[in-house]
Amino acid sequence: MKAAIYARKSTEQNGVADDQRSVARQIERAREYAEGQGWQVLDDHVYADDGISGAEFANRPGFLRLMNALKPRAPFDVLVMSEGSRLGREAIETAYALKQLMTAGVRVFSYLEGRERTLDGPTDKLLMSVAAFADELERDRARQRTYDAMARKAAAGHVTGGRAFGYDNRRTEAGHVERVINEAEAAVVRRIFELSASGLGQRRIALQLNEEGVPAPRAQRGRPSAWSPSSVHEVLHRDLYRGEIVWNQTRKRDAWGRHRQQARQAHEVMRLDAPHLRIVPEAIWQAVRARLDGRRAAFAPGARPGGRPIAGTVSPYLLTGFATCGCCHGTLTVRTRPHGRRRVPRLACWHYITRGRRGCSNRWEPSLEALDALVLEAIRDELLHPDVVEPAIRQALDTLTADNGDDGRQMLQAQIDALDAELHRLTDLAAAGGGSIPSLLSAMKDRQARRDVLAARHATQPVRGRQDRGKLEAALRARVADWRALLAANVAEARPIVELMLAERIVVTPKMDGDDVAGYDVQIPLTTGAIVSGIYCPKGVASPTGFEPVFQP
Repeated sequence: MKAAIYARKSTEQNGVADDQRSVARQIERAREYAEGQGWQVLDDHVYADDGISGAEFANRPGFLRLMNALKPRAPFDVLVMSEGSRLGREAIETAYALKQLMTAGVRVFSYLEGRERTLDGPTDKLLMSVAAFADELERDRARQRTYDAMARKAAAGHVTGGRAFGYDNRRTEAGHVERVINEAEAAVVRRIFELSASGLGQRRIALQLNEEGVPAPRAQRGRPSAWSPSSVHEVLHRDLYRGEIVWNQTRKRDAWGRHRQQARQAHEVMRLDAPHLRIVPEAIWQAVRARLDGRRAAFAPGARPGGRPIAGTVSPYLLTGFATCGCCHGTLTVRTRPHGRRRVPRLACWHYITRGRRGCSNRWEPSLEALDALVLEAIRDELLHPDVVEPAIRQALDTLTADNGDDGRQMLQAQIDALDAELHRLTDLAAAGGGSIPSLLSAMKDRQARRDVLAARHATQPVRGRQDRGKLEAALRARVADWRALLAANVAEARPIVELMLAERIVVTPKMDGDDVAGYDVQIPLTTGAIVSGIYCPKGVASPTGFEPVFQP
């Protein structure tokens, strides 16, 4: 008879006998058993999985090759293992695997038990089910023992995983491992947070660190050792850098034992204060959190009609994030092209770059310098022209100096009072048992949601009263003069003005002459709202001295 061998060792060795700890040892013992029975072991059909859980079936290479060898006809007559749990430690999957082997005409033997596994009758099937249940139960107990041991280590502040960038793992005399700050790497971590707080995105931070040759975390899976946006993201979101140990955020396997990482519920997560491990000052940590949370909210679905918001990050180019392709409505990104002895920046469709003609047919790249000049000229000539500025200033002055008291706030407060009265009435009705309780609760929930919205608007509604017209006019004219000066300055100072003046993204569409581009149709959606309000102040644009915002544009 021809024999095949299957051996497996899991990553968790608790409760496993010595002769099962090594895959090589299992194969050696299986060969001895087969030869003792007078069987011929086929070297091409010795299957092994080293360091893989018995609950894993879909991602177990040796097991998959074994099962694939059964079709169309099994080349071996018997399969030898140390015992049934080597085939798997999940009752349903293990039973199905045994059924497939036996229906393929393969007999299954265990050399530790010295007997054949059979499914000839109800009794054999019951015994097999009980054995599979015991194997799965042992796996679950081993998992629980490991979890409890790791929980005790985490509660004591000991290291339960690998090395984290910014720290060294040091084994103490007591035998446990603890983290200590690596000052060289900690300086890099602080630098990343400072760059993020200053407005740089994760991709630009990674590029800058790589250009400067800053040491990066240890590479994974043979990848080059360098900073990437994902590694910067991990640094910016690791609570350990603020002096807080977080353990048990995710679980590696699902209820079936498959390797699928899932987030745990909030009450299962362990958090411990560790001020001795703090690398990033709290002020910088909170500044970065506020910036990232603001960007996340701005990019949320429905946050801005017409697509993603205009980027407010630092950029060396004026129109980065402000322009879109007229063919596919995708983002136009900056690419530099050689032009003589220098490189010239151009705008290219991101969909065409990343997806080719299937993503967009616009392969043309207009000059960024020409578009910059066109946009700045449009703002200066159309928005900052005296014919536009003077009426806007008069409108703003009339609005700001009107003696209308707090009409807006009073109107909102009246609506809030009316909703409070409705809520009080519905509460009394529910307490008296009148009407349908689900309907009453739904109505109360609706009124409360409307009240919360109005209350939020009321809290941010400005208090407007009579103000000195002469001072306001001087402040508004100074603001317009500041805008003109900033537009003529460098890109970093002009970008906030462009963002302020744009109602939507600039749309650039190539005008075709056959297969060649004959020019570009540029739509610049400008708005006079910023001039009318005269007080909106994005980051990087200073308000005139003594002039503070009094209402939202």
